[in-house]
Amino acid sequence: MTEVAITPMQRIKPKISKDDVVMRLSMAAIALYLIVAIALPLYALLSKSFQNNHGDFVGFANYITYLTTPALSWSIGNSFKVTLLATVIVLFIAFIYAYALTRSCMPGKSLFKGIALIPILMPSLLPAISLVFFFGQQGIIKSWLLGAELYGPVGIVMGEVFYVFPHVMTILLIGMSLSDARLYEASEVLGASKIKTFFSVTLPSLRYGLVSAFFVAFTLVITDFGVPKVVGGQYNVLATDVYKQVVGRNDFQMGAVVSMALLLPAVFAFVADRLVQRKQVALLSARAVPYQPKPDRIFDMIMLAFCSLIAFIILSILGMAIFSSLVTFWPYNLTLTTKHYNFDLMDGGGWASYFNSIQLATWTAIFGTIVVFFGAYLVEKSRGFKSGRTAMQALCMVPMAVPGLVLGLSYVFFFNHPDNPLGFLYHTMPILVICTITHFYTVSHLSAVTALKQMDPEFEAVSQSLKAPFYKTFWRVTVPVCVPAILDISMYLFVNAMTTVSAVVFLYSTDTSLASVAVLNMDDAGDQSPAAAMGMMIVSTAAIVRLAHMILTRGLKRRTQAWRNR
Repeated sequence: MTEVAITPMQRIKPKISKDDVVMRLSMAAIALYLIVAIALPLYALLSKSFQNNHGDFVGFANYITYLTTPALSWSIGNSFKVTLLATVIVLFIAFIYAYALTRSCMPGKSLFKGIALIPILMPSLLPAISLVFFFGQQGIIKSWLLGAELYGPVGIVMGEVFYVFPHVMTILLIGMSLSDARLYEASEVLGASKIKTFFSVTLPSLRYGLVSAFFVAFTLVITDFGVPKVVGGQYNVLATDVYKQVVGRNDFQMGAVVSMALLLPAVFAFVADRLVQRKQVALLSARAVPYQPKPDRIFDMIMLAFCSLIAFIILSILGMAIFSSLVTFWPYNLTLTTKHYNFDLMDGGGWASYFNSIQLATWTAIFGTIVVFFGAYLVEKSRGFKSGRTAMQALCMVPMAVPGLVLGLSYVFFFNHPDNPLGFLYHTMPILVICTITHFYTVSHLSAVTALKQMDPEFEAVSQSLKAPFYKTFWRVTVPVCVPAILDISMYLFVNAMTTVSAVVFLYSTDTSLASVAVLNMDDAGDQSPAAAMGMMIVSTAAIVRLAHMILTRGLKRRTQAWRNR
């Protein structure tokens, strides 16, 4: 064998272009943001859990104290009990609801779908307050609980089912919308009954959606703070334990320990969901035929009755929130009044809190959309630097596994540290914006990546061959094509910034108090009607902005999406 000589020219590595340098520097900047916004605060939280009140390292002493104190460790079992029960119930209800929307010919499907999404506009504190007016000590239908007590596991499960329902229903609805009609036709030709078709065709095609919906519901319930704070009573769960340790006892070390206990199941659920999704295979081929349900009067009426019942419950809880915000003095004087909307006279927050929330939501939507979409573009469309892109993608996934309370408390330890040069951000509006963007970063990032994956890489290849800078392609091609996804991301961030409580409950000051925190403080002060009123301001604002968003962007979509029309 003769050796082939390698010339010096062949040893020269390909030259990195100016575009590649700029893209890598931009990716490094966003990665630095994520490190400062999520990685370093979590490290500070972990470190605090191994320290005593004086900052000395004590090893696992705090964890041993936590596990050997029944009043504290019982909250772990309580959390898993109510979480599993609420998850199973909401999965069952949401499955039937989504099944009715996709497998029946009942009337009013669009209306029922819209009603099912109403809870997304509400902070989790608000439906819990409505439950108090329904089933509390002075509730109008207290007897319907058949002697059971609202304040405890019963109330928590009821509130969490309402809060999580739209999220689970949306996942299942998407899964059921991707069914191939040919499978059902084959089952019918083979003479299989509807029940056998359900178990042999429908359920197998939904197994990944069901698993994903289960883990999403599990994570949302076990990390939620609003519902157990209002109706939990003496029934301690992990989320309320974190708040009680930090706010009630000023025991930051034990608060860090409980936060780590809350973080573990959330991380486990997230990792399990990721592993399951890796095994998912495409169920819809290019030759697939969209499933079209056939009219069945009895089945359609049953599905209509079920959806009507669920929609009635959702509207009743919303209606009770509206009514309780207007009643003079529950339950003795039911005359309607608007005095509860005079927030400046209430304990816990004034109109300034409401306008702070609008400011937070606006800045979060603007800066969050820019950072998230540009970061997703760099991960998905940049050339080379595979290891850096992989690391960036991993960083983008971390926020989804971190509960809001854990993230907020980690910010206290990190940004309030005397040696941190970023300490000037503490108790300011910018830190609230940073925390909120980080808290909801992963879902927004996945939405952007999904939109970008639909674009053929040929766009970037042609741009490179024409010597056009990447930023021109990004601004003139990528952004216009992805306008629908960008608008959805901005709306998602705005609504969640208006309704979030857990992520910001430890970070606000008297000058940056938020409407959602004001609802919490008013409820703590016993002013439940004013709390409901502030909650309704959040709901109405989110609804109005969402409606205006749809109307004002219709023209923009028409201009940028004309290529979609045939």
